[in-house]
Amino acid sequence: MTISRHFEIIYILLEKKVVTAKELAEQFEVSTRTIYRDVDVLSGAGIPIYANKGRGGGISLLEGYSFNASMLTSDEQEDILVGLQTLAVTDFPNTDLILKKVARLFKKPTAKWIDVDFSPWGSGEKKKQLFILLRDAIIQQFVIQFRYFNSYGEQSIRDVEPLQLLFKQNAWYLSGYCLWRKEYRIFKISRMDQVSVSEQTFILRPTTEAIKNAENQIGESAIPITLRISAQGAYRVYDEFNEQMITHNEDGSYTVAVNFPVDTWLDSYLLSFGTLLKDVHPPFLRERLMAKLDEMKQNLE
Repeated sequence: MTISRHFEIIYILLEKKVVTAKELAEQFEVSTRTIYRDVDVLSGAGIPIYANKGRGGGISLLEGYSFNASMLTSDEQEDILVGLQTLAVTDFPNTDLILKKVARLFKKPTAKWIDVDFSPWGSGEKKKQLFILLRDAIIQQFVIQFRYFNSYGEQSIRDVEPLQLLFKQNAWYLSGYCLWRKEYRIFKISRMDQVSVSEQTFILRPTTEAIKNAENQIGESAIPITLRISAQGAYRVYDEFNEQMITHNEDGSYTVAVNFPVDTWLDSYLLSFGTLLKDVHPPFLRERLMAKLDEMKQNLE
């Protein structure tokens, strides 16, 4: 948000000439100290901005100054606009307005080239707001609480310091520090329920370490698995697996080599292929699936 605020301050000063730190602080909902810090940053970047304190004073640009977009290459200007457009689809506050103003400064048109909906097709408004709730909790550093359903069918209440949202293999995950487990964990967002933000704040932990620990968490219980899927299952194969995992066989079928943890989620996932699934290795997985099919048959009879 800081870089966007800097652009916005320049734009305001180009229009109004002189603005008080208090007015800017109220507009951006920050302290006057933050505004003066922004002024120092802009000044250090070569923008002729200065502040006169006292009665009749304010923040202004050197008379005759105009924003020189040529300080940035055309590609750099495009990169800034793309960044703002990407940020806008997450409903980040004021981003649409900032995008329009920056595009005007650069004398470039804007196009809604990307749209992101973080909820499943047909889901309600509450589900659509979950991403925004998690985003705000991460930015404002508030502990969140939720009920979590793991891949073994167990449920628990978790208090978590949210660190980062991750998109991995067609699903959204939350990386965070679990206060119950006393370690970094990764949570599949679709398995989170009754998510609420507490009033408890936390000191931000390094996200790179969090991601590393989260990946270790998933890798610890994963084993190599080989699947053979019929030619009719091509849409599932290319939707759900990376190219390097896929071998196209002479008979038209596909062999997929992947690492998965062995749990009830894997059972359900493999069964979801139905008759498209032609073979599974190692052999004990076939036995698990056959036992699950027998159990389903008994339940349905």
